[in-house]
Amino acid sequence: MENIIYILTNEAMPDYVKIGRTTNLSQRLKSLYRTQVPLPFEVFYACTVENGTEVESWLFDIFEDRRVSKDREFFEISPERVAVALRAKAIKEVTPKETYVESDEDRAALAKAQTRRAIFNFKMVDIPVGAELVFSRDENIKAKVIDNRSIEYNGKITSLSDSAHEILGYDSKVSGTLYWTYKGETLDERRKRMESGIEYSDQEIEAAGDQWLSLQSDIKRGK
Repeated sequence: MENIIYILTNEAMPDYVKIGRTTNLSQRLKSLYRTQVPLPFEVFYACTVENGTEVESWLFDIFEDRRVSKDREFFEISPERVAVALRAKAIKEVTPKETYVESDEDRAALAKAQTRRAIFNFKMVDIPVGAELVFSRDENIKAKVIDNRSIEYNGKITSLSDSAHEILGYDSKVSGTLYWTYKGETLDERRKRMESGIEYSDQEIEAAGDQWLSLQSDIKRGK
């Protein structure tokens, strides 16, 4: 029986992610959607692991300071931060290429919420034209900001979401701001930070990026 660890997001709760384990991912998604949530959960990342209970506890310990409640599996954190850690324990990625929905009405509601979330431009997060972006799952994948909404990736002008969709190979729509990073933070994190009114110096942001890289290195070494 497979041990699967999953990271879920929900457009109705954009600031939170759910971390959990299961032996049947599709059945788990169905059961969660029937708990009166207004929009379906989306699997941001899922993988099989050797020991689901141990890996789940390990993730909970790492991100304990971001946990909403000790009795809940919800964390106030970027889903990609959790995915980077989880990939260090992964045997095989099993992220579904499509989002589970039960009706066309659900699909339309989800698409509307995703479109609203995708409203983004580089000016709102103070990223200049010509800036270099790095894809969170592979530091060798880079892009350049071309104008207020477009980037150049792989020799062509495209969007954050379309480029992320191409790189990940998913069938369903993805939010590029969750994957593209600038100075050590995802664009989604940067937007939330700036919208909250919290401002850091360039040195503080770069230091946070260095700490992030150090965390990834520690995770890979099994710390």
